[in-house]
Parts: sequence; structure tokens; C-alpha cells
Amino acid sequence: MPDLQFAVFGAGFWSNFQIPAWFEVGGAKPVAIYNRTLARAAEMAARFGIAQVSDDPEKLLEQTPVDFVDIITAVETHAPLVHLAAQYKKPVICQKPMSTDLASAEGMVAACRAAGVPLFIHENWRWQTPIRAVRDILSSGAIGAPFRARIDMISGFPVFKNQPFLKELEQFILTDLGSHVLDTARFLFGEADSLYCQIRRVHRDIRGEDVATVMMEMGGRQTTVVVNMAYAENYLEREAFPQTFLFIEGERGSLELGPDYWVRLTTREGTLLRRCPPPRYSWADPAYDVVHASIVPCNANLLRALKGEGQAETTGEDNLKTVRLVFAAYDSANDNRVICFS
Repeated sequence: MPDLQFAVFGAGFWSNFQIPAWFEVGGAKPVAIYNRTLARAAEMAARFGIAQVSDDPEKLLEQTPVDFVDIITAVETHAPLVHLAAQYKKPVICQKPMSTDLASAEGMVAACRAAGVPLFIHENWRWQTPIRAVRDILSSGAIGAPFRARIDMISGFPVFKNQPFLKELEQFILTDLGSHVLDTARFLFGEADSLYCQIRRVHRDIRGEDVATVMMEMGGRQTTVVVNMAYAENYLEREAFPQTFLFIEGERGSLELGPDYWVRLTTREGTLLRRCPPPRYSWADPAYDVVHASIVPCNANLLRALKGEGQAETTGEDNLKTVRLVFAAYDSANDNRVICFS
């Protein structure tokens, strides 16, 4: 099958990694790029050999034949751009978080469904090499049914320095990081039955929250999952950004994902250790190594679905379940109450 041709919407921070990840996968070629600042689009086009540039997304879709659109813009632009792609009957991949609120996210899914085109969400966190390894061990039954788990993404990394726009978000860590980590919880333990959340703002110069703690009953109330998230930029003895740590207790053992990608499986036979580092790519920022590497298998999964060769994991319909958790977490924190889904 010839390469699929696609348009990139957005020439910001994440486009620097999303585009080369497509080249790494192969089978898809960016032929046009839109950005509201034309000079930024032109700069990105020159860097990656993209033929067409535009500061008008509708004109781009009118004038340039593409097989799909990859939206890598600010979250407040996601809904209108997805609706535009649906209007032109173009399959669309959209960055997370899907949208600024649940209703508009539901509208995006409905618009693509009505247009008969797929909507995929670029949710790459679950595609991290060590997280996939943990999922494989859980699926093997090695520790039996998990009854309690902890997911930690706690960092002193100065995330606001290279992404200063994050300071201006009214809702920050739950939408930005929680979209990833709550999706990972679903990936590992199934759907949430109930949720309770508390949030904090440690940085005084930001608008949203930078600390969140979420507790969920998941998988038919079989597993209690506590998710700890923080970008407090406080001092940690060992900074491991952007690694996610896991500790899972099962009926017949325990499973841990610790620093430097070490996975520890402990049963009555003893402890087995295996290091599961991500692959290294020349275009990836070493500070984001495991995250940038996970873009490649995520793109590969979505491309296979676009070509009709398999099912995408992170469809719009599936990601709506994560979006509902994110906004339920805000409701829980604001009202100081447990939210039940069943």
C-alpha cells in the first residue's frame, strides 16, 4: 500500500517529536502543515521537508488532498479543528487532552461518527515500553488478581520552563498529566466504578492545580488504585522525570515498576528483575526519553487502523472514558465527594 499522506495541524513543541515519530514508523508522509503563525509553519516545513504551508486550516483541506489530519495544537483548538476535519470527511488524530470539557469532547466524537470518519486520540503514555511490560505480566496471571495498586508520577522537573503556556491553564495537572495517567490506570485495571480526588496548587504563579491525588475502585471493584501526580518543582532526592512508577499487589504476589525502568515480579518463588528501557531515537529529547519513544508505537497502532489492518486502542470513544474520569476528578475535588459510576 502506498504511504498515506497527511496534514499536520500545529507547529508547536510537540510537533517537533510527533512528526519524526511518523518518519520512524514509515508508511505515512506529511504533505502539508497548518499553523496560525505562518512563519512557524514554514520553519517546521523546511525542517521536515513538508511541501505545503498554510495559516488557514480550511483552505488547506480544500486545496491539498490528504488521507488524514494529525492535530497537534493547543487544547482549546481541538474541538473546532476536529469538527472541520469531519466536515471534510477526513479521518483525524487528535492530541490529548481531547478537549477543554466533557461536552465538547462528546461533540467531537459525535461529529466524526456522523461524518463516518474515525477519530483517534494520540494517547501515547500507555505505549511506554515498561508500562507495556507490566501489562503483559498482569495479563499472564503471575501475581493473580490485583487488589491494590499505586501509580506515581511525581516530579520536580521544571515543566513550565519549556512549556510556559501550561502556567495559563485554568485546569492543569489533571487535564495535562491526568489524561495520561488515568488512561494508564484504565489500561492496566479496567474501568472505574468510583473516584475520589483532592487537588493542590503549590506554584503560586500558575492558574491551575499542580498536585492531584485520585483514588478509584476499578475493574468491578476488584482493585483499589491510588494515583499520585505532582509537578510541584520541589526538591526530590532522585529526579526521575518523566518516569511513571507502579506498585501492584496481587493475590499471589506483587509487581513493581521502579526507577530506571526496572520491573520486579515477586512471588513465592522469589523476585525476578528485568530492566525494560525505552528505545533511543536521535530526534527525542533525552529529558523526555520514555515519553517521546512511546510516540512511535502509538503512531504505528493508529496507522494500522487507518489502513484497515487492525484496531486502534485509543479511539475517540475509548478516550471519552478517560475524559470522564478527568472531569469527574475535578467535580470530586471541588465538592469533596466520592463519585460513583455504577
